[in-house]
Amino acid sequence: DRDVTGVQTCALPIWLFMISAGDFRNGVIFVMDDQIYQVVEFQHVKPGKGSAFVRTTYKNLRTGSVVQKSFNPSEKFEQAQLNRRDMSYLYADGELYYFMDTESYEQMPISKEMLGDKLDFLKEGMVCRVVFWGSEILDIEPPTFVELEVTDCEPAVRGDTATTATKNATVETGATIKVPLFINQGDIIRIDTRTGEYMERA
Repeated sequence: DRDVTGVQTCALPIWLFMISAGDFRNGVIFVMDDQIYQVVEFQHVKPGKGSAFVRTTYKNLRTGSVVQKSFNPSEKFEQAQLNRRDMSYLYADGELYYFMDTESYEQMPISKEMLGDKLDFLKEGMVCRVVFWGSEILDIEPPTFVELEVTDCEPAVRGDTATTATKNATVETGATIKVPLFINQGDIIRIDTRTGEYMERA
């Protein structure tokens, strides 16, 4: 780039931070109408007549709503840059859950509404990855696998080690999950937080 005097400048061109619909790929995050979206699925369509377009399914990262829309491949959008910080869950105070940045020790409240069903597996001291867009929190990513104690369930069935039959068990966070019949109160079990499913006895 050169300024009006012809001297070369080092300013970054705006297109470095823009993306066209023709470059959409799964996982791309873009800004449109002051909302932030992530591409879930895309398809380049070239009809026999008329102009090509990009059929796109995208998710609002604030609300979770999913929309399908077609774009002209040349339409341009700001490409959003997210950043993730490891934060340790400290304690709850009413509807707010306090997390601490593991590097800066800064404490930050996150609402119960934002956490949603992730509360099912949230335990004090657990380190989660908090997703930011600027200073705005968009999501909380708990560890993929957590180990929690079973606080309540029907007694184990002696000698039954089959994993096909299940029963309900309550873990220390208050969540209820399906577990094999041989699991007993006091057992520590490993859970996949993405699905809420029992994996194994720890």
